Amino acid sequence: MRAGMLFSAVVMLSSGLVFGQTEVVEFSDESLRPRYLQLIEELRCPKCQNQNLADSNSAISIDLRLQIQSLLEQQNSNAEIKSYLTERYSDFILYRPLVDRRTLFLWVAPIFFMLSAAAAMVLVLRRQHRISDHPSDDSQIVISDSDKQRLAQLLNTRNDLR
Repeated sequence: MRAGMLFSAVVMLSSGLVFGQTEVVEFSDESLRPRYLQLIEELRCPKCQNQNLADSNSAISIDLRLQIQSLLEQQNSNAEIKSYLTERYSDFILYRPLVDRRTLFLWVAPIFFMLSAAAAMVLVLRRQHRISDHPSDDSQIVISDSDKQRLAQLLNTRNDLR
């Protein structure tokens, strides 16, 4: 019994999950590491809808991190690496897609909606201001004698019901 518990404790302590083991990436030139870290932060995992490559543990993100490391070792620029990955995985892999005719709506739509909301608010405020400047004058309402008699009759009937 004790041997089984001791073995379980040794296995748990030696596993990477307990210590939160992180991936160690070796570079021939340490100046590549900041570029590598920047790229894996800026690129999205194709499988994990809203995670970057640095945060994802999926098999494809691990492969992509190795691919990025390899491309960096081949002296490719960040733009060349992004272009290569975009060709393979489409613009989805970029967290900040480029501004071109296909993505122009993504960049312009928020501005358009904010301007539309501001214009609508201005119109509503102007309308409210106009209404408050010209309040209706209830004293100018003219009631005919027959309407006054009918109103009195209705009010008396109502009072009789109580």
